[in-house]
Amino acid sequence: MRFNRTFCISLFFLATLGCSSSESEGWQIKGDGLISKFAKDVDPSNTLSEYPRPQLQRDDWMNLNGLWDYAVLPKNSSAFEKGQGKILVPFPIESALSGVKRKVTPDQKLWYRRTFQLPSSWENRRVILHFGAVDWEAKVWVNGNEIGIHRGGYDAFSFDITEYITPGSNQTLTLAVWDPADTEEIPRGKQVLKPRGIWYTALTGI
Repeated sequence: MRFNRTFCISLFFLATLGCSSSESEGWQIKGDGLISKFAKDVDPSNTLSEYPRPQLQRDDWMNLNGLWDYAVLPKNSSAFEKGQGKILVPFPIESALSGVKRKVTPDQKLWYRRTFQLPSSWENRRVILHFGAVDWEAKVWVNGNEIGIHRGGYDAFSFDITEYITPGSNQTLTLAVWDPADTEEIPRGKQVLKPRGIWYTALTGI
C-alpha cells in the first residue's frame, strides 16, 4: 500500500514544500466507501511530512508530498502535455485520499508532474531524489532530461539529479508510471484488476 511511503528530495539543507490554499481547496476525498477516522486529518498542504527513514534522519531535506498534476494516457504515450487534474501524493490514484479514485489499466500510463524551487544554497552540493515506492515501472525526468527507470512496486530507489538541476530556479519533475497488475508475473501481493473474495484492488503510482 502506498499511503505510508514518503516521497522526498534530500540534501544537506532544510526546506519544506507546500501548496497554495487555492490548490488545497481543489482537493477532496473521493467516493462514499469505507473511510478511516484519520482521513479527516489529511492536509494537502502538509501531507505525511515526517522524515521517511527515522533511523537515518538528516537535518537538511525536502518533502515533495502534496498536490501534483496528473494524466492517465495510453500506454504508448511518450510525453505529458496537459494535466487532467490534481492528485495527492503519496496516495495511489485508485484511493479516495488521492482525490481522484480512478482505475488505471495495463494499456494506460499514469503521468505525474510537479514544478518546485530549490534554494540557491544548493550550489556545490549533491541532490538525491528518493522514492519510497512506485508501483510498478517508473520512468523519471528532471527538467526534460530522462534520469532513469525503476521496476518494482515495493522497494525504495534513488537517483542523483545534481547535474540536471539549477539551484535558485524552478525545476520540473515528471514521472510516467505503468503497472501490469495481475496480467504479468510480477511481485504484487494480492492486488488484482478485478478484486473479489480475498483479493484487493490494484494500486498504481507513487
